[in-house]
Amino acid sequence: MSLSSSYRRLADVYDHLMADAPYDQWMGFAAEAWRLTRTRPRRVAELGCGTGSLTRYLLERELEVWGVDLSADMLAVAREKVQRSHPRAAVHWLRQDIRELALPELVDSVISFCDTLNYIPDAEGIKQVFARVFATLTPGGTFLFDVHTPYKIAEVFGNESFSYQDEHVAYIWQSIYYEDEEAVEHDLTLFVREKDDLYRRFHERHRQKAYSLEALRQWLADTGFDVLSITADFTSQPVATDSERAFFIARKPH
Repeated sequence: MSLSSSYRRLADVYDHLMADAPYDQWMGFAAEAWRLTRTRPRRVAELGCGTGSLTRYLLERELEVWGVDLSADMLAVAREKVQRSHPRAAVHWLRQDIRELALPELVDSVISFCDTLNYIPDAEGIKQVFARVFATLTPGGTFLFDVHTPYKIAEVFGNESFSYQDEHVAYIWQSIYYEDEEAVEHDLTLFVREKDDLYRRFHERHRQKAYSLEALRQWLADTGFDVLSITADFTSQPVATDSERAFFIARKPH
């Protein structure tokens, strides 16, 4: 499946399935990173903004936000949702491949959470994202992101089946791990309840790739970033062998 087709039909039920996602913790990580780096961003770009759930947290901090996503369907949901909750907010929606990120002005911070970078299929793509982010930031600006660790891709997702059902939606989720590529393919069949109490069935396939944390660190440094910290699972602790998420704080030098 191409990046451009990901989430095409999932957008309709994404917020329902992500109702318990820790958006407050992602916002908390960003706020703490800005405090630690003594930066007070006014303009922030959110890469992989999805349906705008985290965007609303950013807007509550009175930030000007650029919401960037490749899925037109996800952006449509985000635009409608944010318009309802923050009708006068300074938010700009852009449909872009983040490997080709191009904003009309520089921003003070770029964030990319919820393992967005794991959807980039190869190292060259990651390097392109880093270069575009670097060019987009003001001097001293921060780049904050998280990734699924190689452990999570291989051991938590790899070759496992998951299922879920409530009164609105059900799914069967099969993950297949490709060891030679260090990638996992998520094969997802959803059944979504319609107004007539019938269920609409549709299928999604998503692919995520693992990247070693040392490789990510080196590529950031090669781009010109100062890598300030790599921590685990919404904490200030180092990444362990069984950590599932790694959080990066990088900064563009002054």
